[in-house]
Amino acid sequence: MPYRRLPKTDSARLKALKTVLENNNVYTVQNRFIDWKTLNRAQPAYDRLLTACEQYKMRMAAQTRNAPKMDRLMRNATIYVSHFIQVLLMTIERGEMKRSMLSYYGMSEDQTAVPSLKAAESVISWGEKIVEGEKRRVKAGGRPIYNPSIGMVSTHLDIFREQYNSQKSLQEQSAKALENIQMLRPEVDDILLDLWNQVEKRFENEPPEVRYAECRKYGVVYYYRRHEEHLY
Repeated sequence: MPYRRLPKTDSARLKALKTVLENNNVYTVQNRFIDWKTLNRAQPAYDRLLTACEQYKMRMAAQTRNAPKMDRLMRNATIYVSHFIQVLLMTIERGEMKRSMLSYYGMSEDQTAVPSLKAAESVISWGEKIVEGEKRRVKAGGRPIYNPSIGMVSTHLDIFREQYNSQKSLQEQSAKALENIQMLRPEVDDILLDLWNQVEKRFENEPPEVRYAECRKYGVVYYYRRHEEHLY
């Protein structure tokens, strides 16, 4: 025998609610058997869930569109930050600058390699350190490093940081939209359970072939177990 199971996805929840709400029989006085209180809960819940799902899709689409641009700008910023640090370390290795100068850039005096720049946060953090450090060192009388200049590093860092903050904002908006959906699910499931119980109660005395067919018209979803014959 088939068994009933509440929807597991938001699209299935919306479909189940829409099916019962669009069935004209639930609104006629003669045939109505679903409680008005339940119906009055169902329509607003459907509208709220539909709106929340559409907002989430919009947020995710914007986030997805923005991702390639952010990846490209991160790659550019990483190259400039990495190359500047490499030039800085080679300048020290050649004896053109004292190791004590590394403190300006937030590095220890025994630093010999470029720090990890795999994460966006690391690129921004180290980029800010070397931009600020280079400005301080030059202001103290040091000769500026070129190829790349700190101006070029700062420009690419600023462009990437702006895009990173934009992407982070989009991610936060997507997370908030998903949170709104998650908050609605228990209410929708409770309404569907109430609706389906009333529907099944209405047709409980009908033979199986009639009962299951009628209940499906009101959005009730039935499943068959594996290898079970689909009789109704």
